[in-house]
Amino acid sequence: MVSRTNKFRGRSRYHGRGKKAGRGAGKRGGRGNAGINKHRLMTRLKYMPRHWGMYGFNRHPSLRNVNVTINLQETAKLAEGDSIDLGELGYDKLLGKGSVKRALHVTVPEASARAIEKIEAAGGSVTLDDGDDDDWGEWEEE
Repeated sequence: MVSRTNKFRGRSRYHGRGKKAGRGAGKRGGRGNAGINKHRLMTRLKYMPRHWGMYGFNRHPSLRNVNVTINLQETAKLAEGDSIDLGELGYDKLLGKGSVKRALHVTVPEASARAIEKIEAAGGSVTLDDGDDDDWGEWEEE
């Protein structure tokens, strides 16, 4: 039996497929995001409102202040004795997640209010030490 398409061979311009069908992705208007600025403009505006353009900002990596933090529950595991210096271990800030069962004396550059409260409630103390001995607050005039 002869296929229906073969009946149109040589007799019509598009061989029974219509004007655009049969040419790749012609009938659906292209593949992927083709036509997103032309015939699919309303689709872009409705379903992809933030598709183009820049939103917000990013600070330069040298200006970012990223703390290396540790929680109370991990501090209790690290401390062998009753005192620990988190600055020497490479931590910048002590956070208050977890609980403390014994009195610890912690030295750290920064600590949250909740962490200080929990350590002092257990009978310990927190010493906030920047580690910088430079006086950046005062300028000398020559």
